[in-house]
Amino acid sequence: MQFISASRPTRIRSWTNARALESMAGLIGCIGHPNFAGDALAQVNRLLPVAWWSVFQLYPDAPPCMPLTASFEFPDGTMDSWQAYRKSLYLRDQTFLEARERASGAEQVLVHWNAREIPRAHRERIYSKHALRERLSLVCEDEGAWLAVNLYRREEQPFFSDTDIDTLSGACALILSSVQRHLALNPGSAPTAAALSMLTPRERQVCERMLKGWTHEGISSDLQLSPATVKTYRDRAFEKLGIHHRNELFALLSGHFEKR
Repeated sequence: MQFISASRPTRIRSWTNARALESMAGLIGCIGHPNFAGDALAQVNRLLPVAWWSVFQLYPDAPPCMPLTASFEFPDGTMDSWQAYRKSLYLRDQTFLEARERASGAEQVLVHWNAREIPRAHRERIYSKHALRERLSLVCEDEGAWLAVNLYRREEQPFFSDTDIDTLSGACALILSSVQRHLALNPGSAPTAAALSMLTPRERQVCERMLKGWTHEGISSDLQLSPATVKTYRDRAFEKLGIHHRNELFALLSGHFEKR
């Protein structure tokens, strides 16, 4: 594990070249676009290669959310990884603790983890399963919570070099502020379309009615299903989304269904 302050002027100067400026300009231009996650990751890859990225919102007394995720030129296992993380792994995850303490006020922190440093259960379920070799997380405080932009490299890619880390450290403020601005413009963007695509039509119908406050009996009557079948669809949807309660469903999906 390696911590780096993202506020040092020497690091900001290290990436002021045409490629970096074009990459960050392209990233800013993606703000507000429907496919921000994929398009923005492509812009980051103009700066340096990254296989996946995920954006976490971390809370002191609530489960995390992942409003954005995408892959670039590699198989996308981000949602499978998120389901495992959101289901139980986050409860034992220590990799963000010190970053959250350091990322106070206006300070931004970059933390570097090699897969072999990740605790075994977490490493095997996510890093080993998807051939991820390391992670760089850009972390800042965000209205009483924390925002983490996680950048991953796979085994087929080289390790992040000191130059890569310097480059990302210099770009940290722009990346974090671009993500924050996009989320502010799209408050109902979590979870991603990829998460919703895993639900069957029936699972989506049940979830939508639950968000409207319907009882299982009401959903059963409306969809012409037995109450037991409604509960089965509910349980399957909750399993896929990595949640356990109706209030968590509301936090994840209410913004999406309100826009329909």
